[in-house]
Amino acid sequence: MMRQTVVTGLSIVVVAGLAMAFWFTTREPVPSPAGSPQEPRTVTSGTEKPVKMPMPAHNGQEEHTKQEMPVAEANTMTIAPERLQTIGVKFQEATRRPLDKVIRTVGHVEIDERLVGRVNLKFEGWIEQLLVSAIGDHVKKGQILFTIYSPDLVATQEEYLLALQSYRELGKSEFPEVSRGAKELLEATRRRLQLWDIKANHIQDLERTGTVLRALPIHSPATGTVIRMEARVGTFVTQGTELYFIADLAHIWILADIYEYELPFIKMGQGATVTLSYDPDTKLHGHVAFIYPTLDPKTRTVKVRFELDNPGEKLKPDMYANVELKIPLGTKLVVPRDAILESGERQLLFIHHGGGQLEWRSVKLGAKTGDWVEVKEGLKEGEHVVTGANFLIDSESQLKAAVGGMAGMPGMK
Repeated sequence: MMRQTVVTGLSIVVVAGLAMAFWFTTREPVPSPAGSPQEPRTVTSGTEKPVKMPMPAHNGQEEHTKQEMPVAEANTMTIAPERLQTIGVKFQEATRRPLDKVIRTVGHVEIDERLVGRVNLKFEGWIEQLLVSAIGDHVKKGQILFTIYSPDLVATQEEYLLALQSYRELGKSEFPEVSRGAKELLEATRRRLQLWDIKANHIQDLERTGTVLRALPIHSPATGTVIRMEARVGTFVTQGTELYFIADLAHIWILADIYEYELPFIKMGQGATVTLSYDPDTKLHGHVAFIYPTLDPKTRTVKVRFELDNPGEKLKPDMYANVELKIPLGTKLVVPRDAILESGERQLLFIHHGGGQLEWRSVKLGAKTGDWVEVKEGLKEGEHVVTGANFLIDSESQLKAAVGGMAGMPGMK
């Protein structure tokens, strides 16, 4: 309400000034008595010192006199200190201080793709016994998940035992071809078992005991939590069927969107703080692990991957989490955001030189963080800038400039 009242008052003053200028332009000059010298007219604008305007001499020759104008720079003005206090003007010294850029975004919790294990078979068979039977179960690498009966696997084990017996009998034959043939047959059968992902210890047990396993145990390839499971007792499975998907949730990824104008501040290895909106006591620390090479043309954002430890597996896949990056920018010359006035393509601020003398300057700005703005050009450390009532001062400066400009209008000479 106060701001609206002040602006309305200023508008009335401008209208009055224009009416005054029109009156000076249209009125007829008063003739002076014959034979007496004419006195110079004095014109005032109400806000400037009187300016004496020369009048033509009675002998028809013009006298050239100097105008008595106040000396002042175009970008300065003086306002009574009492008035500055009335309209609530505040000042603050421009100082250098450490500046931090804070970037906040929301991320999506993902599984670390390098810490997953997929269980599928390269042969057909029937599941006979299920030792890990529920999603969410924790398993360790090498732990038995289930056992499977496969006719092909049983036949290959029998072939291996026959090849092993043949090698033991013919491996030391005096005929090189016979010895080499027995050895190659054994190696070919062992390679088939290895290509089926049969572990070396099972092959060694087969050699030692000479007993074919009807149901072969299948082990977990990784330590983690069972995320998906298709294995069921008695199920017939074929090659390529994914029976288990196991992920280690102790270390996770968070994928977050960063706007393209914030991207220059993001560097590999930067630290980040992860919090949950529904659990303010949880605070985790991660780092920037990867910046994706493509930009989303609709949202103008780039995906950034953060990696962090997940103690207690508190963060679950597909959860949302708040991500905050605090990036130090070094020590900069800064002023409060309230000190800056936007004027088209320029940014202005008012500097107080004391005694009510104010100067406006066009400045070049840098980083903007929180309540502070970096000033790159146009300001020196220690100068006092106006941080409150800038709009009122700017309005008054424009009013004075308009009234002062009336002196140069036709009819004001």
